[in-house]
Amino acid sequence: MLILLTNDDGIHSEGLTLLMEALSGKHDVCAVAPERERTCVGHAITLHKPLRIKEIGKGLYATNGTPVDCVFLGVKAIAAKRPDFIISGINKGPNMGQDVNYSGTVAAAQEGAFLGIPSMAISLNARSHFHFEDAIKVIEVIIDVVKKNTFLDSTFLNVNVPNISYTKMKGFMVTRLGKRIYNDIVIERTDPRGGKYYWIGGNGDNFESLEGTDFYAIEHGFVSVTPLGIDGTSIKSINRLKKYFRRGL
Repeated sequence: MLILLTNDDGIHSEGLTLLMEALSGKHDVCAVAPERERTCVGHAITLHKPLRIKEIGKGLYATNGTPVDCVFLGVKAIAAKRPDFIISGINKGPNMGQDVNYSGTVAAAQEGAFLGIPSMAISLNARSHFHFEDAIKVIEVIIDVVKKNTFLDSTFLNVNVPNISYTKMKGFMVTRLGKRIYNDIVIERTDPRGGKYYWIGGNGDNFESLEGTDFYAIEHGFVSVTPLGIDGTSIKSINRLKKYFRRGL
């Protein structure tokens, strides 16, 4: 099984390094990741400057592009053959609820789905003291499932892992996206020359604890597995809008 790895934390992230080491014993592994951290770049793809690829180790490549660029380059230019599975992560920090719209980690897995390859994003629910080894055990279970079962077309997985030991995890819970409660602020400051500049930030640690959501699963010690699709159509709005927008003007 050929597995393509990437992330948005950068080529030197411990989550990527440890995952590559762990999987290389059982699988063919190729890792393509940004040369620096590219958190929250979403599904950005580079079209207006050249992309460089640097091999920094056996099967380990860094690029000056985004996580989505990494997947595209890995599939189209670097891997010896078409990958059987794409894993984006292990991300430092969760990607739940609305986070998936900003996350470079999730976007990389989505790009894999665009290319028709089974893909998943995996994130640890922590900001420090990461239990990467325990998350790797979760990944190995998921790989065994993927090997024996096919994905639905245009579907990829967004997986979040509680930052606890593997033996304390309660299992898997298939979930829907929850709702994070952001307290976003814009901080205005002045540089030494009198020019204004801004920091966008805020506390996004609050969420709605609704049963069946990714937040609920993590809160209760489960691994959250959320199937995501690449069709963003709001199906429930179609019939409503047909009342106002008719074929004949």
